Amino acid sequence: MTETDAPAVPAPTDSAAPAAAPPPAETLVPAIELTGVVKEFHSGAEVVQAVRGVDLSIRPGEFFSMLGPSGCGKTTTMRMIAGFEEPTKGTVRLHGSDVTNVPPHKRDVNMVFQSYALFPHMSVFDNVAFGLRRKKVPVSEITRRVTEMLEIVDLSTQLKRKPRELSGGQQQRVALARALVNHPSALLLDEPLGALDLKLRQAMQVELKRIQREVGITFVYVTHDQGEALTMSDRIAVMNDGLIEHLGPPREIYEHPATRFVAGFIGTSNLLVGTVTTITDGRAVIATSADERIIVPARDDTKTGDAIEITVRPEKIRLSSAQPQQSDVCTVRGTVTEVVYLGTSTNYNITTSSGAEVVVFSQNAASSDNAVERGSSVWLSWDPEHSYAIGSTP
Repeated sequence: MTETDAPAVPAPTDSAAPAAAPPPAETLVPAIELTGVVKEFHSGAEVVQAVRGVDLSIRPGEFFSMLGPSGCGKTTTMRMIAGFEEPTKGTVRLHGSDVTNVPPHKRDVNMVFQSYALFPHMSVFDNVAFGLRRKKVPVSEITRRVTEMLEIVDLSTQLKRKPRELSGGQQQRVALARALVNHPSALLLDEPLGALDLKLRQAMQVELKRIQREVGITFVYVTHDQGEALTMSDRIAVMNDGLIEHLGPPREIYEHPATRFVAGFIGTSNLLVGTVTTITDGRAVIATSADERIIVPARDDTKTGDAIEITVRPEKIRLSSAQPQQSDVCTVRGTVTEVVYLGTSTNYNITTSSGAEVVVFSQNAASSDNAVERGSSVWLSWDPEHSYAIGSTP
């Protein structure tokens, strides 16, 4: 698993008349709000809690992802938002209105599944127009809205084609247009890119984010793919065993994981354990030997003698054959056990002097005849701000 950086936020552009500042996110009524939501399933005499007391507030116009492994409760949570499952306990609100017991067809949300469920006998235009015709929207309005939506999803030249004449990515965009043309207050997407090949899936991630920004509708996206969530999301809820373990922006979750599970599930993370030997100037020092040390920002309650668990990301670590001389960096010795060349980078598996297994990602910025080989003795070093104690706050 590797990191995929979240897209940069575009710089604001100058305009003749400055727009009024939007109200703070805290003052807006949430687009979707879950309070104390529990979902239990009965299997014979056994009661299985798929969702165990989730509290969640999703902002209007937000691209929000629920991320986690199979069976963590993310799809069940989405189905309760859509109305396909009813909570055992708790409340579901859409724009402030309690919809806990409201059926799916009366909720102002639409859902896109991994199987696009397009009508094979209908053209692209007719597939997108289907819901509007069911609502008896005037023909002129249907034509206008469908044409606009096909422009947004870049299918305006394909409107007469049948689904079988389209690529997987194009079919996915037809399903998206069909859901968005009804102007729902929120769009729910349950792993919609899972059926696509890797290259097309990566291209569609960028397209989905572009479309979401253009239409301005709240997107709630369920995925088990960490790269997808990091690429597209404004915020991510990482779920495990029916609970949210960390909720925050992609960079926060990647750089400062709240739990051991989050650190291991989001990308690749190295976990190191040690005992605090000294605390100086807000930094805790773990001295594993006379010439090795790990430095980590100390919490207010950290004290000498505490056993703490530290995570450091593979791309933050530098390799060298000689011991680093700086006194303010983390330094650990190790032996290279595996080398994997990946073109743009090389991955090194290293066993440290204390027996910990560490992975290092080294960017191949320039060709070198002095590459580190398997069996080499090396020094690992990184800046203290890249050490993070699990469970601490940034």
